[in-house]
Amino acid sequence: MLERDVISLVEKIKAIHSELPEIEVKAAEKGCPKVLDSLSSFANQSGGGTILFGIDEKNGFEICGVYDTDDLMIQITNQCQQMEPVLRPLYTVAKYEEKWIVAAEIQEVELDQKPCFYTGKGRLKGSYVRVGEQDLPMTEYEVYSYEAFKRRTQDELRTNPRPELGQLDKKLLDEYFIVVKQKKRNLSKMDTQEILKLQGIVDQNGQSTLAGNLLLGLYPQANFPQLCITAIAVQGTEIGDLSNYGARFIDNERIEGTLPQMLDGAMAFIKRNTPVATIIDPVTGKREDWPMYPPVAVRELILNALIHRDYSFHTETTPIMLRLFRDRLEIENPGGLYGRMTSDMLGRMSAETRNPFIAVGMEVLAEAENRFSGIPTVRRLMKEAQLPAPVFEVYRGVFKATLYNRRSDKSKDIGEYDLSEQVLRYCAVPRSRKELETRFSEVTIEYLMNKTIKPLIRDGKITLALPDKPKSKFQKYYTKMMQETLDE
Repeated sequence: MLERDVISLVEKIKAIHSELPEIEVKAAEKGCPKVLDSLSSFANQSGGGTILFGIDEKNGFEICGVYDTDDLMIQITNQCQQMEPVLRPLYTVAKYEEKWIVAAEIQEVELDQKPCFYTGKGRLKGSYVRVGEQDLPMTEYEVYSYEAFKRRTQDELRTNPRPELGQLDKKLLDEYFIVVKQKKRNLSKMDTQEILKLQGIVDQNGQSTLAGNLLLGLYPQANFPQLCITAIAVQGTEIGDLSNYGARFIDNERIEGTLPQMLDGAMAFIKRNTPVATIIDPVTGKREDWPMYPPVAVRELILNALIHRDYSFHTETTPIMLRLFRDRLEIENPGGLYGRMTSDMLGRMSAETRNPFIAVGMEVLAEAENRFSGIPTVRRLMKEAQLPAPVFEVYRGVFKATLYNRRSDKSKDIGEYDLSEQVLRYCAVPRSRKELETRFSEVTIEYLMNKTIKPLIRDGKITLALPDKPKSKFQKYYTKMMQETLDE
């Protein structure tokens, strides 16, 4: 980082009157503050982060400067020595308003070294994660997720706590053997029990595994009641909106059974709760049915949740959530992205699989291709249906996919598709032009800026982080309500 970059960061913080997920500020005019929590959270965060010393948040982000640049860097380096793994910050010193600012860049550590933690508290209590502008202690599950990846823990191969309730369905087993011997000819030479072991259906003692029960069990929820899908449909755009009859839900269902049965049940729930529009081509007169969401895209997302959710004991009491609103469909499952995968990499590269035996089992049962083509297929189908691009979110051990159902006729002015409400909600925290372009990819960034962002700025609903530099590459946009809250 160059001196001018530090000055730009200082100006950004002063303009928005707030810290950012990647920037922490600390007053240091009287001595070196403790930043162990921030060191941990930035080292665990994708892309790392920067600590700016010499800015007093409690005093309205006043520039207070640092007491001694050399000693401050020595003290921060000493704190970095107390982390596991040891951190090596990159320092930059800059002068602003005749006072010295020190920037310490904290690099993200490698995945196999996470979580980075303060050794004085230990791994469980000394690991932190950045949430907004806060450094929060990692949950036990978040720490476990990193450890499970490093150790290649296979939670899908857990055996049932009550074997008598973990019986496999003989009919499903017979059908499974027919298919697996056709698709995997080398297995056809082995005996039945050996095939079941190699496919992860039973363990070395012949007891059915969690994967075996979810694929071929008589009733998988006997041992694990919450390994199911909870589906709801509501009248409005938020949970709590009442129907015309005062009901909280138009429909709600607990969907149980094996993974293929839950897939079928979820698809049936969505079909009966979403209308199908009939379009008559004005030229050919041909009738065409347009479902609210492309069925294949919906199926891919439900499959993704069933196959890739976390099946560890930390999440066995958390079902997959399927929520149908007037304007969108949400599918949420416990277990964030696995391994090195990040949300911007989804569908663009092969991913490591959290549950390989379940993935292979669903491929054998012809329910999934297991070729990492699901996300690209969803994106393509939504585009072909003239619907907004799917939105994928990852937060604190949860993965959520959202499909929006507002079509935009490309032959008409897209202005009919009102983005204002969604933009205001998204900009509750400062957002860059690139973030806006990624989030609202159903329209061009030029259209979004000219038709939505600029009118909101004129109306005073959106505020510029750098009002004196409207075209700055560091510019961010946020709602006026956020600024009023901060001022209070």
